[in-house]
Amino acid sequence: MFKNLIIYRLAPEWNATAAQIEDGLSANRFVECGSTQEKSTGWCEPRGEAHGPLLETVDGQILLKLMIETRALPASVVTRKVRERVAHIEASTGRKPGKKETRDLKDDIRLELLPLAFTKQLAVGLWIDRKARLLLIDAASQARTDDVVTMLVKSIPGLAVTLLNTRVSPTAAMAQWLISQEAPAGFSVDRECELKAADESKAVVRYARHPLDTEEVRLHVQAGKLPTRLALTWNDRVSFVLTENLQIKKLAFLDVVFDKVSTGKDDGFDAEAAIATAELRQLLAGLIVALGGEMLPCD
Repeated sequence: MFKNLIIYRLAPEWNATAAQIEDGLSANRFVECGSTQEKSTGWCEPRGEAHGPLLETVDGQILLKLMIETRALPASVVTRKVRERVAHIEASTGRKPGKKETRDLKDDIRLELLPLAFTKQLAVGLWIDRKARLLLIDAASQARTDDVVTMLVKSIPGLAVTLLNTRVSPTAAMAQWLISQEAPAGFSVDRECELKAADESKAVVRYARHPLDTEEVRLHVQAGKLPTRLALTWNDRVSFVLTENLQIKKLAFLDVVFDKVSTGKDDGFDAEAAIATAELRQLLAGLIVALGGEMLPCD
């Protein structure tokens, strides 16, 4: 259900009801790109059922989905067409178009080509944990998440969020775990890591499917190569990669987690959502403790 998580803290004063959230989402429901539209962003059904609700609540957890559709129009194609059009004008009139005319030609060509361009859709899952006051976005990059947060704030009344910040940085914590060869309580270090030098050399050492409890790894860290990614497993139930920016990537629930999930009329959506969010709530709580607790604005 989730592959990546970028973690935000909800503002304490935000208390919109489910009905208010649904109304805000409905005003920004996803519509496919028009023939000359390069990008369309809007909310779609988390269950994937056409014309269904845009908000799902499972065991008190709110689940949303944002759809982003873009038209793939390669810049190289536009540039080539502009050159051809400019060459034709020069050949037929004996004059070379100026900068403004060339820009206008480029705009015209884009409008001509856009209806022919293929569209690409990307669905981004969101999870709001009211009790823990967290917003979790299933995105692999901060740039993508910024787009999602912008649409979320636009759609939901009074919503404000900030990135979660811990007292100990992930980099410092991961370095300590590798040097001491001891993971925090409830976690184990797996076999993937990336280390980067902080000096001008920018040297990078990557380990994949390799034991990290070795003298070689410890010496790299002591020599100043800082961990930017580290694979971990929580309680033998969920594996993931922690990054220097407190992003969680490559989330994978181990087989034992969903052993007893049975599909029903909803094809297991509620059961999977309930189990996944319950597991991740515990993982996130443990991870925040492992990173020294949350850094609050008043600290």
